[in-house]
Amino acid sequence: MQITIKATNIELTSAIRDYVNKRFNSVGKFVQKEGTEALCRVEVGKVTNRHKKGEVFSAEARIHVRGKELYVSSEKEDLYVAIDDVKDELIRELQSTKEKKMNMMRRGGAKIKNMLKGLYDWGK
Repeated sequence: MQITIKATNIELTSAIRDYVNKRFNSVGKFVQKEGTEALCRVEVGKVTNRHKKGEVFSAEARIHVRGKELYVSSEKEDLYVAIDDVKDELIRELQSTKEKKMNMMRRGGAKIKNMLKGLYDWGK
């Protein structure tokens, strides 16, 4: 999985880059398939002019895999918590799309089975 990191209104330090790579490499096992390369764009930054006091950090991730694009974002008071939140939400989205695909396949198989049962009388 290829990960691209962008920083907005903050400096992209090696610690932040390493933390994002470490967290999002675990997402790679959910998108691995032979011959399929996933592209993940992660943007971290500091939100300005939208709050009265304190710092608010945002993290966004956009992943493009198998012709589909998923987008998740989070705003927290700690940058690392926002990154973890985005990673967890991205994993939930990937699992949800996989389950939807499997359910569609199972429903299609069940319809075919019911059609065959209706067409053929298996000894009744």
